[in-house]
Amino acid sequence: MFTSIRWRMIVPFTVIILITALGLMLYLSGQVRRVRRADLEAQLLIEAHLMADYAADSLADPVLSTEDVTEQAKRWASLSGKRVTIIGMDGTVLGDSEADPDNMENHLYRSEVLQTIRSGEGIATRFSRTLGADALYVAVLVRRDASPGGEPLGVMRVSMPLAELEMPVGRLSRTIMFTGLLVAVFAIVLATYVASRTINPIRQLTGVVERVAQGDLRARLLPTTHDEMGQLTRAFNTMADELHDKVTMLAQERAFLSGVLNTMADGVIITDENGLVLLTNPAALRILAFPGKGAQSRTFAQVTRDRQLVELWDACRQNGVEQTAMVEAGGRNAFLQAVITPLNESAPPRFLVILQDLTRIRQLETIRRDFISNISHELRTPLASLSLVVETLKDGAIDDPAAAQRFLSFIESELSTLTQMVEELLELSQVESGQVPFRLKVTPVAKLIKKPVKRLSPQAERANIAVEVDIPEDIPPVLADSRRIQQVVMNLLHNALKFTPEGGHVTLKAEVAGPEVVISVKDTGVGIPADDVPRIFERFYKTDRARADDGVGLGLSIAKHIVLGHGGRIWVESVEGRGSTFFFSLLIGEYGQAETDEG
Repeated sequence: MFTSIRWRMIVPFTVIILITALGLMLYLSGQVRRVRRADLEAQLLIEAHLMADYAADSLADPVLSTEDVTEQAKRWASLSGKRVTIIGMDGTVLGDSEADPDNMENHLYRSEVLQTIRSGEGIATRFSRTLGADALYVAVLVRRDASPGGEPLGVMRVSMPLAELEMPVGRLSRTIMFTGLLVAVFAIVLATYVASRTINPIRQLTGVVERVAQGDLRARLLPTTHDEMGQLTRAFNTMADELHDKVTMLAQERAFLSGVLNTMADGVIITDENGLVLLTNPAALRILAFPGKGAQSRTFAQVTRDRQLVELWDACRQNGVEQTAMVEAGGRNAFLQAVITPLNESAPPRFLVILQDLTRIRQLETIRRDFISNISHELRTPLASLSLVVETLKDGAIDDPAAAQRFLSFIESELSTLTQMVEELLELSQVESGQVPFRLKVTPVAKLIKKPVKRLSPQAERANIAVEVDIPEDIPPVLADSRRIQQVVMNLLHNALKFTPEGGHVTLKAEVAGPEVVISVKDTGVGIPADDVPRIFERFYKTDRARADDGVGLGLSIAKHIVLGHGGRIWVESVEGRGSTFFFSLLIGEYGQAETDEG
């Protein structure tokens, strides 16, 4: 309850008012009691003196009996409303308005009697066994004459219960308490009103602050006063405006940096000094082949799973100097350049890891080296042969018509091989660069397959190889450049016949797969070694069994780029010693109509 400002305002005010009322009641009650008692004592003294004057004659009469004195006491008591007691100088009770004097004990040693005998007047307060309650006693001397030096005849005592004294005091206390309660109620109402007027703006401001804390940066509160609360409201609105501007600016910068980070080709990882990953971008997870997206809160070693990278990060952490190294990620055939930089400006320390995937560049370098090596190998043999033939002719063979004719035929054959190689290289270069226009048309699949089969049938018959064509009648037409796709089929079928032993079997098949038609060329030949399958479509690449062939190793590379230019796919499945199956796909005509229009 006291956590609320409302109650912290109401309760203290109420308690102060109640304590004040209680203190005032106690103080006034005491004052009234003292004043009332003093008034009663003075009144009782006056009445006692009057009664003493009237009793002087009676007490001076020696024949006056106790009954007569008691009767007088009762008469005076009825007139004054007080208890009247007449006591002799020896303490004997001569008469009493409330009790039988004969049954009353000697009063000589009562305090008011002793005071009266000594000084002429006495006042005392004590419990009265006769009345059964506390009583106020006032006593005076009864003298033979009214002069102060007159002979004392007895003591006149007048008393009354103290309850009569407390009655007005009680009424006054109740009045004060009732008034205090009314004032307290009024104070509570007033304090509640004042507290509400004070707290409501605070509550409204608190609600707006909570909305801002929850992300509603446009929440504002209209100031309704010019006091401190109004100043606080205006200050809050100013702060909220500045906060909105700064958060908006930071959000824009964050979105910009996040966009840059997410679109970067290089991998970015930020770790703390304990190696815990704080941030990654998609490129880093892709380069590291990390499964899932939960890289945050994992260790750098768990994310990279590479000993060289972990050692490089540890060296950067220990030395505080940027570390750079080329790393070959084991098991993933990935070649990376890692740059690990300590972010010394941050506290606590952070480390920035940048991973550049150089795998493709290295593959291209490897392909370039292989290309140079292969073309050098392919050119060296015919050039060496030509050089040898020219030297032979120079040495005199040119004078022998038969030998000269044979050597010229050999030169022609080698030049034809070189010309074919140059033409195929030129064609491959044009296809790869996109300079060859594909005249795409909706074409029946049978037209793409049967013409190459017809052209190579003599070769199949010579090698005693059965060629089977399996094209369903309901196969849909495809979008293709007929001449180019026939060239692909020709290359694949030529290779199948070339590497299939006598008596083998080659099957050309077409079937629908979703929006594509997949054409396959399956043979029962020697197959391709598993290590050579990934590189079979590279330029000049030949398997060991194809090294002795007259071809230059460009046919499959040209076929690959023609199929890719049609928006299709090409791949191979092979088991060494059990034959190979080459597949390529083409879009069905209705799915590629837009491309047909463009072509």
